[in-house]
Amino acid sequence: MTKPNRWAIVGLGNIAHSFVKYFDQPDGEIYAVCSRSQAKADAFAKEHDIPKAYGDLDTMLADPEINIVYVATPHNFHLDTIVPALRAGKHVLSEKAITMSSTELNIAREEARARHLVLAEAMTLYHMPLYAKLHELAAERELGDLKMVQASFGSFKEPDATNRFFNPKLAGGALLDIGVYALAFVREFLTAKPYITGTTMHRFASGVDEAETITLRNANDELATVALTFRAKMPKQGIVAYENGYFTIDTYPRADQALFTDSAGHTEIIKAGDAKNAMNYEIADMQQMVAGQLPNTSIVKTADVMDVMTAARQQWDYRYPFEN
Repeated sequence: MTKPNRWAIVGLGNIAHSFVKYFDQPDGEIYAVCSRSQAKADAFAKEHDIPKAYGDLDTMLADPEINIVYVATPHNFHLDTIVPALRAGKHVLSEKAITMSSTELNIAREEARARHLVLAEAMTLYHMPLYAKLHELAAERELGDLKMVQASFGSFKEPDATNRFFNPKLAGGALLDIGVYALAFVREFLTAKPYITGTTMHRFASGVDEAETITLRNANDELATVALTFRAKMPKQGIVAYENGYFTIDTYPRADQALFTDSAGHTEIIKAGDAKNAMNYEIADMQQMVAGQLPNTSIVKTADVMDVMTAARQQWDYRYPFEN
């Protein structure tokens, strides 16, 4: 009988509670949790009936029973957990944005490659059944070449420079917080890596990016636009346009349905999966990657998205205070 995967969670905020709530894998279990506070780790473990609680990362990583680490800390601390976990021989699933820059991601990927370990980003979009179905339909119905992808994401945040969304010391700003979703949506459909053809950003009083637009192109002449803001509500809506029809996907990070419109204007609702099971899809895929039953193709898309975000910040001349 195959030994079950034993997961450890590092960082015990709201997303960690959701991870535990939706975790449902017959060949896996949440075995340990880790926080900088032993008391917080103990309380979390007791609340969710988890066997082990650690107040120190190194001690947790020395536990030979753990084989997968889920990183749920704020994204500016991800690399500080990812690299030690990989060096300890653990596979890693990290919340998004997986790192702060392409340089950091390259460091993490090299550690994973050197140890033949799986490193993946917890981007639910890459694991939702709907997207696999849309790719199949585009081929089956001969929709033709992909021409344009559009993605918007707007979230109104109270203009408070002390919260993490607007705090430069915590890597605040729209790009890494919500832009990563929009760019992941775009990359899911583009058939080659995109590059920036134009971008502009508006700064909040604290210096972080509160809104931006990014236009993209790739070697196959597919175009994309991304619009983001932290100061106004906008739909999480994506449009994927082929020669002979287009998909409209609302709430695209965890979508389970899309509207297809053909070239004559006829519409059809396409459904697949369940949005409520989004986290469990990515957990299941991670375990399949660890077992060698599924190729880790999502990390390539993750890297392409990180390259775009890094390039955008370079064009804006925007650095976080802790970056050299």
